[in-house]
Amino acid sequence: MPENSQKSRNDAERKLYQPDEKGFYGEFGGAYIPEILHASVEQLKKAFLSIKGDETFKNEYYDLLRNYVGRPTPLYFARRLSEQYGARIYLKREDLNHTGAHKINNALGQVLLARKMGKTHMLAETGAGQHGVAAATACALMGMDCTVFMGKTDIERQYLNVQKMRMLGAKVEPVTSGNMTLKDATNEAIRYWCTHPDSYYIIGSTVGPDPYPEMVGYFQSVISEEIKLQLQEKIGRNYPDYLMACIGGGSNAMGTYYHFLNDERVKIISAEAGGMGIETGKTAATIHLGKTGIIHGAKTLILQNEDGQIDEPYSVSAGLDYPGVGPAHAFFAKIGRTKVYAINDDEAMEAAFELTRLEGIIPAIESAHALAILKKEKENFQSDEVVVLTVSGRGDKDMDTYVKYFESINK
Repeated sequence: MPENSQKSRNDAERKLYQPDEKGFYGEFGGAYIPEILHASVEQLKKAFLSIKGDETFKNEYYDLLRNYVGRPTPLYFARRLSEQYGARIYLKREDLNHTGAHKINNALGQVLLARKMGKTHMLAETGAGQHGVAAATACALMGMDCTVFMGKTDIERQYLNVQKMRMLGAKVEPVTSGNMTLKDATNEAIRYWCTHPDSYYIIGSTVGPDPYPEMVGYFQSVISEEIKLQLQEKIGRNYPDYLMACIGGGSNAMGTYYHFLNDERVKIISAEAGGMGIETGKTAATIHLGKTGIIHGAKTLILQNEDGQIDEPYSVSAGLDYPGVGPAHAFFAKIGRTKVYAINDDEAMEAAFELTRLEGIIPAIESAHALAILKKEKENFQSDEVVVLTVSGRGDKDMDTYVKYFESINK
């Protein structure tokens, strides 16, 4: 193929996986927001585009990632897990970040951007509490006020993270509407934002109105940036055969996939929360069951009934029980760039205990959903193939759930 033709093809592929000027990935995305937030979102989009080429901003951000967060996170060769599944499995250890998950990458980036915009009061939503802790941490570091909305159900099952947020100086607002989980916390955060439009809303995943899906993916792309460099050092090439991550809204997955999307040599596989099974109604398998609609400012796939009312999602994981999914992930699945498994609660819990016993790593339940992909794909692996799987967070926050599960299966 002539050089110019190859370059045009590469540019077209790169553009395919990025949003257009209105924030759409194919049919998904956009900004469906109340008029009162229009100026705030436009201001944010302008500020975000300006920092993408700002070397001073990038230098400060990367300095914090290195010296405060502790990046780069290790790309760990899981020897015993590799023997179990017949492939060369590497774990991207986002669980070793400061605050215990990938969420700090995005929180620091957005708080730095907010400071540049002259904002002083931050607000955030959280499910599992990891984004809430990350937002509270970044705000404490920068001396900013922070209000975190969290469903009452999640407050009860993620009590440790609630205490961390409060110790960091954040105000935690319990949400008692709906099933009192992530969706409802996001609803309340947006309502608050509408009445306080000068606040800065730190969205924690690749959801919400444009430019949030692109922006969160950009700040999380440090994950795949590091994977490329680390693979080159470890195996002599800068790409794996497989990439795997879990998806709720999709921030750790987007960070993992970002720099590999236009590399067709890489098979990309995602895990969403199957809950009690996609046929039971007790699920959060949005890509499998969702219909196109609008939620929290963007068009995407949503769990909804025939009347367009949102079905309440369910998952053992507080970070995955969201009735929508990031518009980019909806698009990638629709065009076949990603393969998606619905991982049930028991499959995720089994995968978590397996990793703990084989490698001495206790993962977050969210990450355990990605680990469960290995059993689904085992028969497809070749012994020399390289699998990179992102462990998005550590399991400290989930110990109560793990203990109850362990006790239930050993009665």
